[in-house]
Amino acid sequence: MKIVGVAACTVGIAHTYIAQEKLENAGKKAGHQIHIETQGTIGIENELTAEQIAEADIVIIAADVKVSGQERFEGKRTIQVSTEIAVKSPNKLIEKAKEVVG
Repeated sequence: MKIVGVAACTVGIAHTYIAQEKLENAGKKAGHQIHIETQGTIGIENELTAEQIAEADIVIIAADVKVSGQERFEGKRTIQVSTEIAVKSPNKLIEKAKEVVG
């Protein structure tokens, strides 16, 4: 499965990057291709390409704030959760994504 997503917390520091790391590790451990963009205090990092988004089976938005450029994901299966869920239960979140995709 190919997964893309965005991580963004209210402060834009710790939880943004912890959520990215946890999701990427859980996705890779489960054998999936995963790319998580971060939107933090220093702006957008690891920005998703149009190709990555087009090829993705699902989008995971782990955010506590409005995500910039969310319209890029229109028409894609999307799961939206808080960064806390991504940090505390990344494996369950990846499993849920798998169930949504089918």
